[in-house]
Amino acid sequence: MVSPTRFSHNLLLGLPREYSSRLLAKAPVIFVKQGKALFEIGAAADGCYYLEHGVLKVSIASPEGGAERIVAILGPGAIVGELAMIDGLPRSATVQALRDSRLTFLSRSVFLECLQEDPKIHSHLVTTLVERLRQTDEELAAASFLSLEARVARALLQFAKYLGEPGDTPDQVIIPQRIRQDDLAALAHVARENVSRILSMWRKRKIIEQSSPAIYVIHKTRLESEAAKLSV
Repeated sequence: MVSPTRFSHNLLLGLPREYSSRLLAKAPVIFVKQGKALFEIGAAADGCYYLEHGVLKVSIASPEGGAERIVAILGPGAIVGELAMIDGLPRSATVQALRDSRLTFLSRSVFLECLQEDPKIHSHLVTTLVERLRQTDEELAAASFLSLEARVARALLQFAKYLGEPGDTPDQVIIPQRIRQDDLAALAHVARENVSRILSMWRKRKIIEQSSPAIYVIHKTRLESEAAKLSV
């Protein structure tokens, strides 16, 4: 599973304040309703978006059968689609709102003007790209040793991080929004049948509870223990 943490190490985060302020100056605000797409894979790209409020799902689809693979779940503070600022190529993934979201649009043309005025930004971008590639390689290597249970646990914890609310005890997290098993499977990179089997096992062991199909109650410490399991 590719961890969403790699998206937190963003190409545009860490720019000097004068440049980030200029990029954000007079930037238009975009609202995306829950269930609607911010953009689709293959769409023309003329900038990126700063997520002020809400939750987004980043996904790609298999060219053969169209099966979805979730690349990341993103929360406030994330920048979405920043590679378009560098290469101007069509979108490489589809981004959909899991909750009503508010974003600020950052124009590629303004960004390129900043690059021309101060070439030192190029050095920042190259360094960040190298760090991102190294981090991605490390995460892929680590994920290859995880058990199926650990992959599903990490996926569910990601949903809990951005969609969860405090429960009755400090260790409980309630997800009051329906999460499809297909979405868990797509984020964990496992078959849906495995997700169904693992969730059933966790319910019996009281790692998770479901008062209804749309509400998960997670015992966080127990689920985190599952997330650390290695394959045998």
